[in-house]
Amino acid sequence: MSAAQAVTSEDAPAGVFRLTRAADGRFVADGPLTFASARRAAELGTQSLRAAQGAALVVDCAGVSACDSAGLAVLLEWLAEAKRAGQTLRYTNLPPDLTALARISELEDLLARGV
Repeated sequence: MSAAQAVTSEDAPAGVFRLTRAADGRFVADGPLTFASARRAAELGTQSLRAAQGAALVVDCAGVSACDSAGLAVLLEWLAEAKRAGQTLRYTNLPPDLTALARISELEDLLARGV
């Protein structure tokens, strides 16, 4: 898979969650990370982590357009998956509403440092 090739369909309609491989263990999350997209997002993340080369992974969340507690649960599941696989995973550019949910849930430090 090339560095810029999408893990999901590049033709996915607007409003659909996408996770795109950017380069060397880096991924870009784009779209809503909500109850409506959580199942798809969880599956995409799991597939992406398993297919990733290298042990150090980063997900850039700047493109996450909306999130709720289900989205937070997805990010936590990805951390658990990475840990089980012996990989490290951290998130960058977490949106303010996701950071607020993590803070309320006392998970802000975990999301900030990753595994």
